[in-house]
Amino acid sequence: MHAITISEPGGPEALVWGEVPDPVAGEGEVLVEVVASAVNRADIMQRQGFYNPPPGASLYPGLECSGRITEIGPGVSGWSVGDEVCALLAGGGYAEKVAVPAGQLLPVPAGLDLKQAAALPEVVCTVWSNVFMVAHLRPAETFLVHGGSSGIGTMAIQLAKAVGAKVAVTAGTKEKLDYCAELGADILINYREQDFVAEIQQATGGAGADVILDNMGAKYLDRNVQALAVNGRLAIIGMQGGIKAELNIAALLGKRAAISATSLRARPLDEKAAIVAAVREHVWPLIEGGHVRPVVDRELPMSEAGTAHQVVEDSGHIGKVLLVAP
Repeated sequence: MHAITISEPGGPEALVWGEVPDPVAGEGEVLVEVVASAVNRADIMQRQGFYNPPPGASLYPGLECSGRITEIGPGVSGWSVGDEVCALLAGGGYAEKVAVPAGQLLPVPAGLDLKQAAALPEVVCTVWSNVFMVAHLRPAETFLVHGGSSGIGTMAIQLAKAVGAKVAVTAGTKEKLDYCAELGADILINYREQDFVAEIQQATGGAGADVILDNMGAKYLDRNVQALAVNGRLAIIGMQGGIKAELNIAALLGKRAAISATSLRARPLDEKAAIVAAVREHVWPLIEGGHVRPVVDRELPMSEAGTAHQVVEDSGHIGKVLLVAP
């Protein structure tokens, strides 16, 4: 088969479409013929040499895919050859075939195109696990998501609105904020021109945000705590703004607030399976009912993964960028 390989860390040109050995479906796995994958920030970090796959995972980038099952491994039940699926991966999505633990498979939602389904697993599992399973966002609470026009952001807006929350977003252009508004965002903050702490305080009458989903890490830590409401919850899922920052414990104590930090890729299989099962139970009906949808900016051939990475690095997209297999 063919896959995107990384001979050595570097820029987008380090991604090379070449011939590699076929994967094998092991115990508890199925083999999926990939139709599409999607670009995530973690893929970019892996290409740059900062985020290696966990032990035993595929060395090829790609944390999600959609496709058709071509082989059932030992110990797998409930799935059949020919089933159309999408999958959460620890790696290997940028390829023509990938071996997937059965617990990380999801059926393609009814009414959704098979290629578009590749834009779902990583963002939906990330948002649902952090915003709802950990931070416990509730109806009528105020939710702030940084990078509202990203793949994570566009999904977070829709899911938060679906449960009846008030949604605030940050983004860097009017075009991106307008799109967030179309998805249901109530409070629009241009982080290049406005202070999100002041804007949240003003929009909530000084109360602050009950839940914040943050992809920036160190750069926003202090200001996120300032923006939290009493009993607020800050969920950190990224490090785009650095890895080290000072934390004002007094401010955190004064708000009786909580901070969580999670990632999906290196979690044990049983934890991933539990998240996937929760997503299938709670989110799939919203997608099939037309209340939530993947946002796809563009599709590119998988062999042009370098171009796709450059688009995402330049933030020249809204939603997800897909890579389509030959």
